[in-house]
Amino acid sequence: MKQRIVVLGAGYTGMMAAHGIARRTRNADVTIVNPTELFDERLRQHQVAVGQDLVVHRIPDLVAPTGVSFVQGRATRIDAVNRGVVLADGQELGYDYLVYAIGSTTPRVEHAFTIDDPAFGQALRGNAEGVLAVCGAGLTGIEAAAEAAEAYPGLRVLLLSRGEPGSMMGPKARAYLRNVLDRLGVEVRTGVTVARVLPGAVELHGGERIPTDVTLCTTGVVQARLAADAGLAVDDAGRVTVDAALRSVSHPEVFAIGDAAAIRQAYGTIHGTCQSGIPTGAHAAESITRILRGKDPRPFRFGYIHQPVSLGRKDAVIQFTHPDDTPSRWYLKGGAAIAYKEAVSSSPLKFYRSRTAIPSALTKRSGGRRNRLAHLVERANLSPSEGSAR
Repeated sequence: MKQRIVVLGAGYTGMMAAHGIARRTRNADVTIVNPTELFDERLRQHQVAVGQDLVVHRIPDLVAPTGVSFVQGRATRIDAVNRGVVLADGQELGYDYLVYAIGSTTPRVEHAFTIDDPAFGQALRGNAEGVLAVCGAGLTGIEAAAEAAEAYPGLRVLLLSRGEPGSMMGPKARAYLRNVLDRLGVEVRTGVTVARVLPGAVELHGGERIPTDVTLCTTGVVQARLAADAGLAVDDAGRVTVDAALRSVSHPEVFAIGDAAAIRQAYGTIHGTCQSGIPTGAHAAESITRILRGKDPRPFRFGYIHQPVSLGRKDAVIQFTHPDDTPSRWYLKGGAAIAYKEAVSSSPLKFYRSRTAIPSALTKRSGGRRNRLAHLVERANLSPSEGSAR
């Protein structure tokens, strides 16, 4: 009998897992579940936010060539004892193996938007000559601030943060990023903490109030209660605790991947990004396939490659990293960085259209601090001191 594989979540990680299992074996019926039928390109949310028209991808169309079934619905309960998933409409899906890939969300703050809120773009268009306050200078906050400043030249954009934008990057890439923000007119205020968001203002710790027309919050993530309520072991943040093969430590028939999993490596717990999520999806697919063939799954190993940042449509900066995500001396800027970032953003869809399974080894790296990427960069004659293509 074919094994029933249910994948919860059709983001980058869930799609990679579903495609990988379907491409690797005929001994499984794979079903992917998602609240909407549209594929959300989270890497391009800053573009969507300023009203750019992007190609719409339907999940049923993306999975159809592999034979994966799509069910539109929101999971409200996991019955881990009887191995079933209950959807909001009452439908029940049984499983032999479950892939938990529902990701994470940005906390909702009253009087503020999140980057994935369609109303944010509408608010920007209605206040093109007003003030936008972006709370948080992580990569999402940086990209959103730069995109908005470029798209709406009359908009005053404030980037509010405790730390320096691009603090995880090397000094040269960080300086380039800051120069571009200055050129775009983004006003950066560091060393500040937002205490609360008010109607028409942001209040900082200390009492200062900054008048705003639109406020965007990009700080922090929250996990759904779905796994914890089902009795799966989770960490303090609500992520599913997994073993080396990405199986739940309490329910080994459940694989957790991407943002929803607490995945330990030698350098610590990996943080949720598309860069780390896609390899977890590919590895989960390989692991489940090995189990169906009577083999033991292999341990997951992952090393970071880069920190890519779009700075509007006309600039970008890419900081290449060591496997532990610390910056290396290599970086890209300007046109070369734009081309690289576009290739990164479009690569998941290329993976999904592949007629063969993507080996997880091709979507991750690990090991020593000198790696294959450095050799590729050298072959492209990239100067480590300048960080731009010659």
